[in-house]
Amino acid sequence: MTVTYEQHAERPAQGEDEGDAAYEAATRQYCAQILELLLPHRRPVGAPDEAAAGDGGPHDGHRPEECFAEQLAQLREFVARREPVLLTLPAFPCKSPNPAKVAGHLPDLGELLSLRFLDDLCVAIGAVYPPGARLLICSDGHVFGDLIRVPDAHIDAYGKALRDMIEATGLKHIDTFGLDQVYEDRTYDEKRALLERDHAQSLEELRDEVRGGGPALSHYRGTIRFLVEDTADWTGSKAQLQRECRGRAYGVLRRSRAWGELIAHHYPRNVRLSIHPQPCGAAKFGIALLEAADNWLTPWHAVVVQTGTDRFRLMKRHEAERVGIPAGPSWRPSHYIASELFDVAS
Repeated sequence: MTVTYEQHAERPAQGEDEGDAAYEAATRQYCAQILELLLPHRRPVGAPDEAAAGDGGPHDGHRPEECFAEQLAQLREFVARREPVLLTLPAFPCKSPNPAKVAGHLPDLGELLSLRFLDDLCVAIGAVYPPGARLLICSDGHVFGDLIRVPDAHIDAYGKALRDMIEATGLKHIDTFGLDQVYEDRTYDEKRALLERDHAQSLEELRDEVRGGGPALSHYRGTIRFLVEDTADWTGSKAQLQRECRGRAYGVLRRSRAWGELIAHHYPRNVRLSIHPQPCGAAKFGIALLEAADNWLTPWHAVVVQTGTDRFRLMKRHEAERVGIPAGPSWRPSHYIASELFDVAS
């Protein structure tokens, strides 16, 4: 059963009509204000500091109405009707299977901080746009779990823990959606096959797009890198691993896009967010969840290191262990505390 939303439209203020100039001006202003709240958290293509240090700022040197025409149009679908804005984010799939990157297969402080950030973002939107906003996390772990070699049971456990975390911390603006809610009464393998049948582009089309360069090639290379890093038990040569991961990367990309198409089918008027870097003019808005040196790093590929009183940074576990001390149970720390911070606190 899929998540559904009832849209509660506010009546125009007295003297306003959806067709009059004042109403239209207010609509444009609301859209601009919501976009301004998103821009500081944009994940652009390139290094994390490029937006501030060389590519023309958060909109790549273009005017916002040029760079984010897609997002403004998506926002307008809701704002023109004075309805709550629905944002969708394919994310929070499962933890990496590589113990050198993560501390276990369940959510930890990285997920909690990210969820709080997303809920706070919805609260901030509600402060400037009275109908408010909701965010739907479209968990994609089961979409490609077999390709990244994570058991479906681990993905189920991760998803349940994530939902429990949302409920326990009172994050009232976030809901979840996953492959378990579509193609009912089918196994996960059957669901994945049906997803490909109904929504995936052909492998030949995807290969041609990747060969053409641009964002598709960048995403493909990033996926290969993750697959190589996450294959912790490989016994063959590095060249063999690269070849094997290149084949799997096409499968991951193909299914990820199919999942995006399925989401668009169920929620055609959504504002589309992505955890992947996105160029100016893209249909999706790339959003950074937490501070990280790597523009592709996410809470499910890393652990959190506390570097200040209210400062946290994503790092791979083997890096965190060099600079920090684990917090929480020794068998599954929730995060790491930077050694110098720990010394001061002591």
